[in-house]
Amino acid sequence: MKGPSLINTKEPVAAVETVVKQPGAAEKSKNAPVEIPDPAVEVHDFSLWYGDFRAVTDVSIKFPRKKITAVIGPSGCGKSTLLRGINRMNELIGGVRTQGNVLLEGTDIYAPDVDPVEVRRRIGMVFQKPNPFPRSIRDNILFGARVNGYQADEDELVEASLRGAALWDEVKDDLKQSGLALSGGQQQRLCIARAIAVSPEVLLMDEPCSALDPIATLKIEDLMRDLATDFTIIIVTHNMQQAARVSDYTAFMLSDDKARGKLIEFGPTADLFTNPTDERTEAYITGRFG
Repeated sequence: MKGPSLINTKEPVAAVETVVKQPGAAEKSKNAPVEIPDPAVEVHDFSLWYGDFRAVTDVSIKFPRKKITAVIGPSGCGKSTLLRGINRMNELIGGVRTQGNVLLEGTDIYAPDVDPVEVRRRIGMVFQKPNPFPRSIRDNILFGARVNGYQADEDELVEASLRGAALWDEVKDDLKQSGLALSGGQQQRLCIARAIAVSPEVLLMDEPCSALDPIATLKIEDLMRDLATDFTIIIVTHNMQQAARVSDYTAFMLSDDKARGKLIEFGPTADLFTNPTDERTEAYITGRFG
C-alpha cells in the first residue's frame, strides 16, 4: 500500500545540492543489478560527495518489496552512506551533494518539492548503537507518532508496536520505566518498535546487532524475518554469517583506486554466496580481504 504524498506543502528545506538525472541515463555497467519486478525502492546512478570526497559512485540497484536485502563490503566502501542516502539522512551533515535518483514508489525523494520529513517517516531507520530516548518505554513508542499527529488509541499503538518488535511480553507490566533501563538487546528492539510505530514502508538497519551479544543478535535476526512480512528491510552488516542467515538478496560494495563506493554485485543471497559472478565478491566472502 502506498503512503501519503511525499510532496512538501510547507517551505522547502534546502540542505543538499542535488543533480537529478533520468534513471538509466548513464551507461549500464557489466555488473548491472538483477531485475526486480516490483521494487519498493529504486536507486539509479546515485553518487554522493562529502565536500570534495566522493563516497558513493554511480550505484544502481532495486530493492525488492517485503524482502530483506543485506549490503556487505569492507569498512569505508560506502555501505552506510548509501543506506543514509535512501532516506535523506546524509543531508543533516553539511557539505553533502548528491547526483542521481532514489525512488520510493516511483517518486524521486530528492526532487525539490519532496518533504524530507515525510521521506524519513516512510523510510525508518535503526542505528548501530541502540539509542532510546531518556524517557519511559511508552513515551519512546509514542514520540514519533505524536510528532506525526497520531490521533487514535495510544495504548493500542504502544502494544501493537511492542508486539511487532517482540518486546511486549517482557515490558508490558512496567511501561513507565525508562527505556535506558533495558538491556542492550531490549533497547534495540525498543528502537525498532519506535520506528514501526509511525507505519513506515521501509526499514533501514545500519549494523543493528554489532553492539549486541550473540543471544540478543539471534533475537534481532528472528525479529527481522518476522518484520519482513510487513516491511521492506535493507540491512548493512559486516557479518557474513548474518547476511547469509537473514537476507533474501545481497549487495556487495567495494572501493578501489579508481572509485569509492561502487556496487560490485547484487543478487539472491544463495546465489551470491555460493556462486558469485565477480572474483572480488568471492575473495571478500571467503575472507581473503576485508
